[in-house]
Amino acid sequence: MTLTPENTASQVLQQRQTLHLCTAGSVDDGKSTFVGRLLHDTKSVLADQLSAVERTSREKGLEHIDLSLLVDGLRAEREQGITIDVAYRYFSTAQRTFILADTPGHVQYTRNTVTGVSTSDVVVLLVDARHGVVTQTRRHLSVAGLLGIKHVILAVNKIDLVDFSQEIFENIRDEFTALAHERGVDDVNVIPISALLGDNVVEPSENTPWYDGPTVLHLLETIETANDTSTEFRFPIQYVIRDHGKDYRGYAGRVTAGSVGVGDTVATGNGLSSTVTRIETTDGAVDSAGVDDSVVLLLADDVDLSRGDLLSSAQRPEDQREFTATLVGLSEKPLKPGAKVNVRYGTSLVRARIRSVESVFDIDSSTSAPAEEVALNDIATVNIQLAQPLPVEQYSGRGRVGSFLVIDAQDGNTLAAGLVGRAA
Repeated sequence: MTLTPENTASQVLQQRQTLHLCTAGSVDDGKSTFVGRLLHDTKSVLADQLSAVERTSREKGLEHIDLSLLVDGLRAEREQGITIDVAYRYFSTAQRTFILADTPGHVQYTRNTVTGVSTSDVVVLLVDARHGVVTQTRRHLSVAGLLGIKHVILAVNKIDLVDFSQEIFENIRDEFTALAHERGVDDVNVIPISALLGDNVVEPSENTPWYDGPTVLHLLETIETANDTSTEFRFPIQYVIRDHGKDYRGYAGRVTAGSVGVGDTVATGNGLSSTVTRIETTDGAVDSAGVDDSVVLLLADDVDLSRGDLLSSAQRPEDQREFTATLVGLSEKPLKPGAKVNVRYGTSLVRARIRSVESVFDIDSSTSAPAEEVALNDIATVNIQLAQPLPVEQYSGRGRVGSFLVIDAQDGNTLAAGLVGRAA
């Protein structure tokens, strides 16, 4: 194939790794300004959007551009100066493409923070240099540890408001690092920044000569996360494609973990297996597929499979009718023992019952206490019975495997997000 500027650029984009990250922090730690700074300094803001923000900043009589306006898009957010819901931002550099989940800081929106953290490779926590590590910092760090996040960056923001003090920064760094290790997070990086002025966010700062570490962006571009996810192949079937005239049977879905190639043997359930003879995409046939690839798999044998079934590597999880799980309450309707619900696991939807609620996890103290229900924002350990067996397995970071939803059987509303296993 002759290389042209167009197809060379396309190849670069395909090879560029995508990093999922999440921002979290207490109220007024400058999180929205930080995200706005990342977007602005990576030139990920449209010209007309930037002009509107500059105009609004001038009307407010501000000395600097209010970059938080780039991300606080809801009217209620702008009026209150807070972030309410999880919002996803997309930007890229020559090294990586980024999907950023911007989460709220208020205690009552803990469920939103859990949602954002659960899909992330890296969590960026912000603290105000004037206040240091606060209760919300501990909460968000506990959530990160609970969900199996291995990489946490602490951005000590507003370092300019403490005269770029090395002593203050180091005290916060030491306290946070010790706390992170207690919560099971070993890869910790602490960076002094000023989101308002741009120090150490994208460009290195001349105001912190005592800091010789990377900027936030450089760390995000280079941090290694490739080994964080399961290597065992998992492929929940979403749809079976049939063409009787051509004797065609394909299994459509998305690879949620591991990889698969033509010629590989895959387990189909009930102790049976088959060989992958072809892998199809919207762009044609390919030799292999990896995590997040949406493909159609053709097998050598006629196997009785349907939506909700699982194709996997030989180390297939065992079917279970009952399991222990950690639930995060997402609804004002509490979950109590005996509640009849539906469980959405992968592409499967089965009837289930909350057999018992063992305890609720206090993320402030990292302790658990007996409980009788799972309320909004609670993180609880429960036992679930299924009406039919499912190949559930222990949760792994970013929800590649072991994550599910608990749904109200009557109205279809989501009641809780679940992690298979006793995480709390």
